Formats: sequence, C-alpha cells, structure tokens
Amino acid sequence: MTLYQPFLDYAIATLQDRLDLSPYPIPAGFESNSATTGKGKREVTVLTTSHGFSSPKLRQIRAAHVQAGEGLQVLNFVIFPRLEYDLPFFGGDLVTLPGGHLIAIDMQPLFRDSADYQARYSDPIMPMFERYQQVLPWGGDFPEEAQPFFSPAFLWTRPTELESVTTHVFNAFKDYLEAYLGFVEQAQPVTDPGQLKGIEAAQLSYIRYRAEKDPARGMLTRYYGAEWTEEYIHGFLFDLERHLQAA
Repeated sequence: MTLYQPFLDYAIATLQDRLDLSPYPIPAGFESNSATTGKGKREVTVLTTSHGFSSPKLRQIRAAHVQAGEGLQVLNFVIFPRLEYDLPFFGGDLVTLPGGHLIAIDMQPLFRDSADYQARYSDPIMPMFERYQQVLPWGGDFPEEAQPFFSPAFLWTRPTELESVTTHVFNAFKDYLEAYLGFVEQAQPVTDPGQLKGIEAAQLSYIRYRAEKDPARGMLTRYYGAEWTEEYIHGFLFDLERHLQAA
C-alpha cells in the first residue's frame, strides 16, 4: 500500500513545473532507511524515504515518507521560505494508522495574531477552507500550545473512510499547495532590518516547537533508534538552527 505516494508525486511535479528547483542536500544516511517489525505473518518492512528541494524564494522543501503496509502510511511535507520573505510555511501532515486517518493541512503563519498578515495569507483561502470543511469536518481539539502555529484556515480532520482520503483530502492538498505557490510567486523580499529579525525569530520559534514536539519521534525511535531519529529531526526535518550556525 502506498496511500500517500500520489500526493508526493503530485507535489514534486507541480513544484518542478512552477518553480526553479534545485536539490536540497539530504545528510548521508537519511535518504532512506528501513526496518523490519512484527513476526511471522505480521512481519512488515517499514520504509522511510526523504526528499529535498529548494528554490530562489524557498529555503527548504522537504518530505518524509513512511510506508509499512495498511497499518502505517505517513507523509510529512513541509515548505520553509527563505528568511528574507514573510511567507507562511506550507505544512501537510498525512497520517494513516491502524486506528484511522489524521490529516493536517495548513499555511502555517509566521505572525498568527497580525491582522495584516491574516488579511494577506489567510483571508484569501478561507472560502476554500470552508468548502472543504463541508466534507472534511473539524477533527477535534488540539494542544493549546500549538495554536499559535496554525492559521484560521487550518484543515484538521479525521476521515473515517479511505475513499475520503484519496478524494477529498487529495483535492484539498492540491488546492492548498496551488494557493501557496500563488503566494510564493507574488512574494517580494523584505528589506527592513527589524522585520527581518522578526521573520527569523518566528521561523526559529516554529522550528524549535516542531522539533521538540515531533509526533513521529516515538515511532522513528522504535524502528531506527534514538541516535538516528534525533539527528534526522534536527539535521534534516527541522534544520534551520543548524543552517544558521553554519552560516
């Protein structure tokens, strides 16, 4: 079963068509990894693959794709803008576990409480969000500490049917990504030193939160060990701090 491969294929093809893409370096040992879990008829291979790109306005476009049969399918797809742009992040967390599907798609804001920021990046996509809420209802409470990192157009849902994932969720993923690329095309670099400091601080806040609270940490540690997992999280998935330290 490769439930989210079409999502990844679509994203990469669309990005190649719309942007001037370059490869983003993936540290050695993280391009792919596999482990075997279970015994006998329940034995399954867990395959994790990584994909990375960049563009003139986007520092890192990356995906982590985990596949282990019907019981585990995960695509974590995130776009990090370069620090001279105030663009939001694009985040797609698509998770299928034995207990069901967990879907989170958003343009995650740098400045959640700024009315001007919401007017530019959230308000234009609210009709799209409201349309998808009709078929992908709100998935329930999520941690209060996480709320500053999500926009009013945060699509958070728990579909009960596989068909809903392959149709409604896939369409939402496409539409959010298309809208995001529209924002990227319009984006102009920020030159004000104070604003640039604010962008860097907001990006670091987001990166640190995501790295600390990464819900995949336990799963990846179970399959690949703590050392590999921590380096994968900090050295590839959420690597801005390393990037700044090396500059």
